[in-house]
Amino acid sequence: QVRLLESGGGSVQAGGSLILSCGASGRAICTAWFRQSPGKEREGGAAIYTRGGHTYYADSALGRFIISRDNTNNTVILQMNHLKPEDTAMYYCAAEVKDGGAKLWSNPHRYDHWGQGTQVTVSS
Repeated sequence: QVRLLESGGGSVQAGGSLILSCGASGRAICTAWFRQSPGKEREGGAAIYTRGGHTYYADSALGRFIISRDNTNNTVILQMNHLKPEDTAMYYCAAEVKDGGAKLWSNPHRYDHWGQGTQVTVSS
C-alpha cells in the first residue's frame, strides 16, 4: 500500500514557477504527475521510475517541467517553470507498485495509488 500526499499548489501569474511535492509512505515502481481541469480528461504530465530515475514527459511539459526524486525522503518533485494559463488544473500524484511499461506511463488506469490533488491556478 502506498499513500501519497501532494503539496505546493497555489496561484501564480503566467511565466511564473511552482514546485509540487509528492510524499509517499511506501515504495513505488513509478510515480507520475497528472492534471485535470473541469470538463477535460485526466492527462499525464511527467513520470519517473524509482530504479534508474528514468523520466518521461508529455509534450506540453517538455522544456518547462522537471520531475525528480528525493529518495532520502521518498518524495517526487515537479518543478514547473514558464507556467501558462492553460496549465491551470488540479494536479495529482499517482504511483504504481507493478511496472506497467514505460511506453504507457501516461495511462492513468495503470496507477493504483493516487493522492488527493493540489490546485494550480495560473493567471494571465
